[in-house]
Amino acid sequence: MINAVSCGGIVIFRGKILVLYKNFKGRYEGWVLPKGTVEQGEAFTDTALREVREESGARATIMKYIGTSHYTFEVPEGEVDKQVHWYLMMGSSYYSKPQWEEYFIDSGYYKYHEAYHLLKFTNERQILEKGYSTYMEMKKSGLWVPQK
Repeated sequence: MINAVSCGGIVIFRGKILVLYKNFKGRYEGWVLPKGTVEQGEAFTDTALREVREESGARATIMKYIGTSHYTFEVPEGEVDKQVHWYLMMGSSYYSKPQWEEYFIDSGYYKYHEAYHLLKFTNERQILEKGYSTYMEMKKSGLWVPQK
């Protein structure tokens, strides 16, 4: 069993959620949230911000830790046990540019119900649901404001 840790972001700008479309040689196709592997010595928050920036070009600020998702998958070297730490983030604009080197061919901000139904993986839909609920609570309480 190979253990892996990643971090990612639920990036929201003006109520819309950032999602990315990945297509790896036709074998992997689908919409996902930005996330990636923690580098040695890197804080989880730094990983989440870096991965959002690398995969989408988006600039964001972490507003709150949302939680983790957990899943396993097979690679030629064996089974990977992956844990992903998720952060709710405020985007600085609608700008996004998919990272072609990682096979992201499209990106954009979508209304909650659109993003929810676009996402390929159940665990990402679940974390989006939790993140968006937290966003709505923060907004209602006046806590969704840019940090200085």
